[in-house]
Amino acid sequence: MDPHLLRTYVAVARLASFSEAARELGYTQSAVSQHVAALEQDLGAPLLTRRPVAPTAAGERLLEHAGPLLLRLDAARADVARTVAAPEHGLTLAVAPTALGPRVVAALPAAGVTLRMLSRDEVPAAVATGGADLGLVDGLAAPSDPLRLPDVAPLTTHGVGEEPVCVLLPASHPLARRTGLRLGDLVDARWLDAPGAGLPLAHLRAAHGSAGFRPALRYEGTDLRALTALAAAGHGLLLLPRTAAVGVPGTAAVPLVAPRLVHRTELVHAGSPRGAAAALVDKLLERS
Repeated sequence: MDPHLLRTYVAVARLASFSEAARELGYTQSAVSQHVAALEQDLGAPLLTRRPVAPTAAGERLLEHAGPLLLRLDAARADVARTVAAPEHGLTLAVAPTALGPRVVAALPAAGVTLRMLSRDEVPAAVATGGADLGLVDGLAAPSDPLRLPDVAPLTTHGVGEEPVCVLLPASHPLARRTGLRLGDLVDARWLDAPGAGLPLAHLRAAHGSAGFRPALRYEGTDLRALTALAAAGHGLLLLPRTAAVGVPGTAAVPLVAPRLVHRTELVHAGSPRGAAAALVDKLLERS
């Protein structure tokens, strides 16, 4: 499939409009229509209904493939560009909020750093497509086990830190005075769902092997301070790495003692880092 045609189709399907897609892509509306028609002819199936503009069943299936395909093409372009480009003096680091711990902050260069705070699912894609020189992702894992990252491109990962995890509770919560908590005792508790900022509830379900851990409130953002304020106000429990959980006003951070899980941070890069990126890689690996 011609990727230009595929990009046009994705834009039309996302915007539900041929004219809006033409405006966004800088094409004429007739060119957009021709692109979609050519793709439909290539695949031998109608991909969109015209009134209203919406994907057909075949079009929905194509959309499932289109995102990873186009991302992989962008990653390939960025990888080639990195190979021939001169080393940069600055450094762009894409990082999930709870991956930016004290050790990472201490290792950053004194100047020339741009931090891109993203959800953990966006970090590998930003590194693969050249939006960042390096990435830091995190998640729950058994001790020494690697994280499961999305397969967006050939990326290299290094474990750079593990630490205990804590359940963040309001100071007045009945469990706040416990010395440790078991995940199995919290299946039916009220939880905060914050996949972009905290440790996702999906990780808890996978660790416990159940469909519990229902969210009382969903937070869509990357502001860790706002998230912990919600936990302090009693809107739900929150699982965080110990360094992020300890010392939050109005809360208690109780260690999770079973199952045996850690908060793991991994460094992600494509190709061979150079310049400031290479220096940060060396420093983080030395400290780990």
